[in-house]
Amino acid sequence: MGTMLYGKGIFLNRCFDELNLTQADLVLEVHQGYVRAGADVIETNTFGANRIKLGAFALADKVHTINLQGARIARHAVREQAYVAGAIGPLGIRIEPWGRTGADEAETYFREQAQALADGGADLFILETFRDLNEVSAAIRAIRSICDLPIVAQVTTEEDGNTLDGVAPEKFVPELEAQGANVVGLNCSVGPAAMLETIERMAQVATTRLAAQPNAGSPREVEGRNIYLCSPEYMASYARRFINNGVRLVGGCCGTTPDHIRQIKSAVRA
Repeated sequence: MGTMLYGKGIFLNRCFDELNLTQADLVLEVHQGYVRAGADVIETNTFGANRIKLGAFALADKVHTINLQGARIARHAVREQAYVAGAIGPLGIRIEPWGRTGADEAETYFREQAQALADGGADLFILETFRDLNEVSAAIRAIRSICDLPIVAQVTTEEDGNTLDGVAPEKFVPELEAQGANVVGLNCSVGPAAMLETIERMAQVATTRLAAQPNAGSPREVEGRNIYLCSPEYMASYARRFINNGVRLVGGCCGTTPDHIRQIKSAVRA
């Protein structure tokens, strides 16, 4: 979503989540592009739509409205052709023991966002780009307190396979499973090659399904714009390898266009 909105001229300093209210047709257009490409699951445009991040744009009082509308736009786009995943990202602040915000307070923020997404018709939740197990665990508990919809819990890792806080796959996979995640996965930070190595380690300890959403390579600045250079064909070649290592939800993160999804689906179905 962010890649396509950026490509359509939305500046990075804008609140992308607010577009659910101010430019709903644009958000709908992006969703429809991925549906036409064959996506089985699309994510709501709500990655940063929690009270903390929205507060930086003086939009904290619109948490429910932005998330509700985000889910409804996605629901309208899929028209029963795909599932709608309510996207929830980190709060943008550190929680205990790394920061002053308590886990219970974080849980309250996540619950508020999750309830609005559920009210809007989300079929499942995707928690993504988390670095802190305490924070993603708070998000899982928040969702479980309001519903029993499936949860995909994804962390982001370094090239060495550890989270940005240094936690190895052999530890974070069992922990997320124990917290109640239905699917455990990775997204962002690295391209498909590095992610595959981490997925192979996760597969050795996982008892649930796995998910993989790599970036389309590392960004390069070209004429003042961040461009991801992995081709759809290259991404698709790794999709099959992800599947062979236990991944059952495969897609892409930053830089992933409808063309990438089209090629990935073709490779997976081959």
